[in-house]
Amino acid sequence: MPEVKAHSWISLWFLLTAPVIAWDAGYCFMRPRSMEGGDLHWIWKPYSIYQNVDLIYGLPALLSNDGFTNAQSMLNVIETLMNIAYLYLAHVSRWPGAPLVGFSSALMTLAKTILYWAQEYYCNYCAIGHNSAKDLVIYWIIPNGLWIVIPSFIVYRLGKDLVNSLNLASAVSGKASARKNQ
Repeated sequence: MPEVKAHSWISLWFLLTAPVIAWDAGYCFMRPRSMEGGDLHWIWKPYSIYQNVDLIYGLPALLSNDGFTNAQSMLNVIETLMNIAYLYLAHVSRWPGAPLVGFSSALMTLAKTILYWAQEYYCNYCAIGHNSAKDLVIYWIIPNGLWIVIPSFIVYRLGKDLVNSLNLASAVSGKASARKNQ
């Protein structure tokens, strides 16, 4: 079986982000019980700050039945399941297609996060525009920016690995065809 090239920093990112995403999805799917004043808020105490920084996570979105919060959370869950699948496929079963799963998952995360930022831009910062510059940078730009920067590096690295694998397969296939035609 061909060797699967697994990058430890990618595996570490996928492993460490799984519980963070599960915690975040739990908050979103359990609203209003997870919100400040809810009986389960103790599990998501730091969200008492975030729900007031990003109103998509707060009361205004909940009261207006804005489905974006839970829709993006559902995609987060799918991406995380793909990340876990990558970890299994790359490290346990050593399946050569594992990089494609990791690439696809990171690309989904990147695209969804860019959509999240674009939505803010196109609604004139309707959910975050009320923040001070300091709060915006500390509580929104830096943490959400990580979900653009690191998945971008993962897409680049795994994309490069995929191209190298395709080039190798093409070269091997070309040599086999050349031998066959002789």
